[in-house]
Amino acid sequence: MSTNTTSQWIRCAAAGAPPFVTAYRRCFQLAAAARIRVQVTADERYELFLDGRRIGRGSERGDPANWFFETYDLALTPGAHVLVARVWSLGDAAPLAQMSVAPGFLLTAGGRYAALLTTGLAAWDAKKLGGYSFDNSQRPGNHYYAAGARFIIDGAHFDWGFESGAGEGWTPALAGEEVHAEFSPTGECFSPRRLRPATLPSMLEAARRVGPTRAILFPANTTRRIVIDLKNYYCAYPELVVSGGRGSRIRWSWAESLYEERGGRIKGNRNDITGKHFIGVGDVFLPDGGAHRRFEPLWWCAGRFIELAVETGAEPLTLEQLVVRETRYPLEAESTFATSDPRLQRITTMAIRALQMSAHETYMDCPYYEQLMYVADTRLESLITFVLTRDDRLPRKALQMFDASRRLNGLTQCRYPTRLAQVIPPFSLWWVAMVHDYARWRGDRALVRRLMPGVRAVVEAFVSFLNQDGFVAAPPGWNNVDWVPAWHLGIPPDGESGVSGLINWQFALVLTQVAELEQWMNEPELATRAEHLSADLATRLLATFWSERRSLLADDLAKKQFSEHTQCLAILSGRLPATIQSRLQPALLGDRHLERTTIYFTHYLFEAYQRLGATDALFRRLGLWFELEKLGLKTTVESPEPARSDCHGWGAHPLFHFYGTILGIRPASMGFKTVRIEPQLGRLTAARGRLVHPAGVIAVNFRQQNHRLRGHVSLPRGVTGTFIRGSTTLPLHGGRQTIDCG
Repeated sequence: MSTNTTSQWIRCAAAGAPPFVTAYRRCFQLAAAARIRVQVTADERYELFLDGRRIGRGSERGDPANWFFETYDLALTPGAHVLVARVWSLGDAAPLAQMSVAPGFLLTAGGRYAALLTTGLAAWDAKKLGGYSFDNSQRPGNHYYAAGARFIIDGAHFDWGFESGAGEGWTPALAGEEVHAEFSPTGECFSPRRLRPATLPSMLEAARRVGPTRAILFPANTTRRIVIDLKNYYCAYPELVVSGGRGSRIRWSWAESLYEERGGRIKGNRNDITGKHFIGVGDVFLPDGGAHRRFEPLWWCAGRFIELAVETGAEPLTLEQLVVRETRYPLEAESTFATSDPRLQRITTMAIRALQMSAHETYMDCPYYEQLMYVADTRLESLITFVLTRDDRLPRKALQMFDASRRLNGLTQCRYPTRLAQVIPPFSLWWVAMVHDYARWRGDRALVRRLMPGVRAVVEAFVSFLNQDGFVAAPPGWNNVDWVPAWHLGIPPDGESGVSGLINWQFALVLTQVAELEQWMNEPELATRAEHLSADLATRLLATFWSERRSLLADDLAKKQFSEHTQCLAILSGRLPATIQSRLQPALLGDRHLERTTIYFTHYLFEAYQRLGATDALFRRLGLWFELEKLGLKTTVESPEPARSDCHGWGAHPLFHFYGTILGIRPASMGFKTVRIEPQLGRLTAARGRLVHPAGVIAVNFRQQNHRLRGHVSLPRGVTGTFIRGSTTLPLHGGRQTIDCG
């Protein structure tokens, strides 16, 4: 964006304190056709209209240190034109993930068009838009809800036609903060917002008409209720067109599922409607009696079911159109996967949809309840992204936003961007693992190098938590690891105060990844230090937490509590002696008294199974996902029933294991320069797939019979690797090669 100090943020004098909605207008004339590039941002968000037609939405979600702007190329004919921006500043009514500095709008145009359009130079008008109020009380099922207020739009006070610049009440916009270079020559920073070009493409916007195909007349003084099953999960901007109906009240609500009881906990089969209760969140529209009135909220909704509740007054109401405009990151699967078990394909469909619904301007834990990007969720969502598509812009942004969230002690926040800071120390370690994942799967050395100071800061924070015995004592913060029913707030034994074996093994594991990162960054001394820290910690953990009686590693110093989680992380650390691992494996697979991983942490259990070659155990634990279709679900859930969220990105992680474990395709070096293929088909008779790679596509096709594997592998030109099957190791080269081994 231009750093010309005469370009300025502008604001509306009549706006008052948030929440409010404003509009900014610039009317101008062109003597000849022109193509004008403009850069636009707002605090908090905007929609941009050109001559009455919406041409964009923004600003891409960030934080004050990463305030994004969008770029538009306007193809304009000679004559009169009008640019209008609808800008909203909701304050505490905004989604918790939405940050703000101060309300305002900024547009710059380059070259000879600067004086014509740039805010602070050109004569922009502004007005506060009427008809909006905000309902911040909705809490579906009394669950934690951070998705922001919903909207009440009163047609009698709404500024119809504002998007074309029409209507009364426009006054000159007030100039505010000037736009400067990011830093002065002396290093001083003048701006509370550091402007950045948008990093992501525009979000998908696909309109779909729902409900009745013809207009519906609601007579005066009647009450009607319509429930529509969209047949799939959607994130969408609702749009409603009505005529007449002065004095009516229309409530459009969304729900992930209907409930079997009014308390909003038990959902049962999601396909069932009869006898169930609708509990949802939504918006209220109050028609003013005008013709063809189009009502739409400012923010999207999520779910599978919609309810339209209509109460008419003395005037009949005609419902002309119901439209949902699907919105999400434009993520589509480029890779393919198929096996002899059709159940896996059904999981694939659900997992892809769950990831799509949890991917917007950031990843999200869930689109319905929170819309927040958490590290633990995002690590899994990023891994799925790596195996599905070449587009890594969303993982890159996630890495950088979490890095920007860092606290003074070196730890990242557990979720970001957000107005409400929260720290979960184990999540900071998973952010380091995310950097390692990115280095392996994509290998942008420049980005990884920029992130390494943050990686080292997390390591140093955990080193500072080591007690006199050399163990990580409970780090300050919420040490949530997994929502195990027996663990208070998801905190493992001794995780609130004391020494948690689980958290210590996680640190030992991540230190091995740090050592590899430092080697890739040509920092051998730092790599050696991380290696020594990991080895020393693992030695202490084995000596202190190993239970001879149970052949397991304990969660606590008293050796009274044991979980799958600790065994998983110890195995993945690579620090277990072969004799210990050979004893631990049958105990992990067979001890029924272990605390079990829930949906999220089962990713790490599956990773441990992959290390152990325990594919049959993996298939047994996939039983939970096999049941999802029977429950009528279209996306993967947050937790076993009764699930809060029916769409949770972390529940899609089996899709990663389909490619990385069943097909066995994984990077063997930084940037996927070399490949390791170790298929584990278990009881499958066939598996095939195509996985995107930075240099092309890796294609595999395997058939298994009588413990013999046959098929072929194809690598991109110039890529080499290794094929592993039991004790058989074969070199791989670019191009197609045949596999035939026992």
